[in-house]
Amino acid sequence: MNSDSKVTPLRPKRPCPECGKPSARDTFPFCSARCKDIDLNRWLKGAYVIKARDDEEEPDADEPK
Repeated sequence: MNSDSKVTPLRPKRPCPECGKPSARDTFPFCSARCKDIDLNRWLKGAYVIKARDDEEEPDADEPK
Protein backbone atom coordinates (compact mmCIF):
# COMPACT_ATOMS: atom_id res chain seq x y z
CA MET A 1 0.00 0.00 0.00
CA ASN A 2 1.23 3.45 -0.82
CA SER A 3 2.29 5.46 2.25
CA ASP A 4 1.44 8.70 0.40
CA SER A 5 -2.28 7.89 0.27
CA LYS A 6 -4.44 9.89 2.60
CA VAL A 7 -7.06 8.18 4.74
CA THR A 8 -10.28 10.06 5.32
CA PRO A 9 -11.22 9.91 9.02
CA LEU A 10 -14.60 8.38 9.86
CA ARG A 11 -15.44 11.23 12.22
CA PRO A 12 -14.40 14.85 12.08
CA LYS A 13 -12.07 15.99 14.88
CA ARG A 14 -13.90 17.85 17.60
CA PRO A 15 -12.69 19.60 20.71
CA CYS A 16 -12.98 17.64 23.95
CA PRO A 17 -16.18 18.67 25.78
CA GLU A 18 -14.27 18.80 29.08
CA CYS A 19 -11.06 20.68 28.32
CA GLY A 20 -11.24 21.76 24.66
CA LYS A 21 -8.17 19.85 23.43
CA PRO A 22 -8.50 17.86 20.18
CA SER A 23 -10.35 14.56 20.64
CA ALA A 24 -8.53 11.23 20.50
CA ARG A 25 -9.70 8.22 18.50
CA ASP A 26 -9.71 5.75 21.46
CA THR A 27 -11.68 8.05 23.79
CA PHE A 28 -13.85 9.94 21.28
CA PRO A 29 -15.31 12.55 21.82
CA PHE A 30 -12.88 13.15 24.69
CA CYS A 31 -9.12 13.79 24.48
CA SER A 32 -8.14 11.31 27.20
CA ALA A 33 -9.41 8.67 29.60
CA ARG A 34 -9.20 11.28 32.37
CA CYS A 35 -11.69 13.62 30.68
CA LYS A 36 -13.91 10.65 29.85
CA ASP A 37 -13.92 9.58 33.52
CA ILE A 38 -14.70 13.14 34.67
CA ASP A 39 -17.77 13.17 32.43
CA LEU A 40 -18.87 9.70 33.60
CA ASN A 41 -18.56 10.82 37.23
CA ARG A 42 -20.82 13.80 36.52
CA TRP A 43 -23.45 11.47 35.00
CA LEU A 44 -23.28 9.11 37.97
CA LYS A 45 -23.61 11.97 40.49
CA GLY A 46 -26.66 13.34 38.66
CA ALA A 47 -25.06 16.62 37.63
CA TYR A 48 -26.67 16.38 34.18
CA VAL A 49 -30.44 16.80 34.44
CA ILE A 50 -33.23 17.84 32.13
CA LYS A 51 -35.36 20.36 33.94
CA ALA A 52 -39.13 20.04 33.63
CA ARG A 53 -41.24 23.04 32.67
CA ASP A 54 -43.31 24.63 35.41
CA ASP A 55 -46.57 24.21 33.48
CA GLU A 56 -46.22 20.40 33.30
CA GLU A 57 -48.21 18.48 35.87
CA GLU A 58 -47.14 15.16 37.29
CA PRO A 59 -49.89 12.52 37.08
CA ASP A 60 -51.21 11.34 40.44
CA ALA A 61 -50.66 7.68 41.22
CA ASP A 62 -54.30 7.38 42.44
CA GLU A 63 -55.90 8.63 39.20
CA PRO A 64 -56.83 6.04 36.56
CA LYS A 65 -55.38 6.62 33.09
